[in-house]
Amino acid sequence: MMNDSEPELITTLAPNRRLPGITRERYRLRIEMGEGPRVELVTSEQRVVVGSHTGADFVLSDPTVSRMHFEIVSDRDGHLLRDLGSKNGTEVGGLRVREAYLTERARIRFGRSGISFALLGEADAVTLHPDMRFGAMIARSPVMRALFDRLARVAARDTTLLLEGESGTGKELAARAVHENSRRRDRPFVVVDCSAIPRTLIEAELFGHEKGAFTGASQARPGAFVRARGGTIFLDEIGELDLDLQPRLLGALERREIKPIGSSSVVPIDVRVVSATNRDLRREVNRRSFREDLYYRVAVACVTMPPLRDRVEDIPLLIEHFLDQQFARDGQRHDLDESTRARLAERPWPGNIRELRNAVEQILAFGCDDLVPTPAPSAGTRTMRIEPFKVGKARVVDRFEVEYLTNLLAANGGKITASANAAEVDRVHFLRLLDKHKMRKPREPRAPSES
Repeated sequence: MMNDSEPELITTLAPNRRLPGITRERYRLRIEMGEGPRVELVTSEQRVVVGSHTGADFVLSDPTVSRMHFEIVSDRDGHLLRDLGSKNGTEVGGLRVREAYLTERARIRFGRSGISFALLGEADAVTLHPDMRFGAMIARSPVMRALFDRLARVAARDTTLLLEGESGTGKELAARAVHENSRRRDRPFVVVDCSAIPRTLIEAELFGHEKGAFTGASQARPGAFVRARGGTIFLDEIGELDLDLQPRLLGALERREIKPIGSSSVVPIDVRVVSATNRDLRREVNRRSFREDLYYRVAVACVTMPPLRDRVEDIPLLIEHFLDQQFARDGQRHDLDESTRARLAERPWPGNIRELRNAVEQILAFGCDDLVPTPAPSAGTRTMRIEPFKVGKARVVDRFEVEYLTNLLAANGGKITASANAAEVDRVHFLRLLDKHKMRKPREPRAPSES
């Protein structure tokens, strides 16, 4: 039972700009059980993070609550509660959950605390950008027009920005658009792909090096922070950055200076930092694979790029845009018949905009029969879905990992340590694989001790 005897009630009303456009439902979160005053938050924000860290949107002073314990995300289907890899788990209606859509009224338990969730029957309007373009991005869907508006506001303030979202959703285009609409538009835009540069070279790429600083350093080279002076540095896939290098990046961002490898002097930096990731960095913070202080440094403003499946009304516009791009390249006017367009609009596009663009280009090159629809396999043959290499490879790897982990755990009686040893991988890495595929079983609750 939640305790209703707490006399003090502190209400926070989260601001939301009221202009014509789409609306989001208001809901209330109220602390009902635990130490401290009974605090409540009334909001219609798309994402609310609950935890014990002061950077969370709804903060609880409970040592059994993880720093970022869970989040509530509002989408087309309702309000999704998602546990962020917390230490003690999250219960909704007495059931431990990883993800669950909340009903109109729900009770949430985590650690020694409990809060109530309630829809208020009210909605807040969300501002839409006046144009269907922002930088190189185009959209007519309300969800993207609302995103354009937020990016435009962030661009004007020189705020450090974190872009989240699945692969292929246009995070780099968004970063470039922010740069092009900022006061730094006439200065460099420098991209550093943290997932593509070898671990041994990423430090030199970011901070530069002096001549002879290491084997192969035949001459001094400025790093990305220096090359981007006065402009914007885009740290793509920052979630892949090695844990040992994260303190150096944090120091550079806090002190606004860097020290090239092999140099004894520091170099002041004047850059705007925009980062991107397809990982959930809140989960990575709870797993201690991403520094908490660095997360809050790069996520001063945080924007999530929606997947294509949440903006299907943009597919016809995107197809037309890709056809125009092809015309600009080869001078020939291309078109797709209505049947092909309809089939493209019905596909799920797990690779998002990148996959759609590649599909359009391949249809123009090889004909629609190669892609839409995918031919059914005949006896003795196997067809492969045409999609971006990175997306297809990830799907095959995921399928292998799930099958491998299932068989490995079965062979070792479900024991984590024995399975990790048999696989010859570190136990922490093994647990991350289980978490990646949601295969780790929750711990059984301990029986209460008798007094």
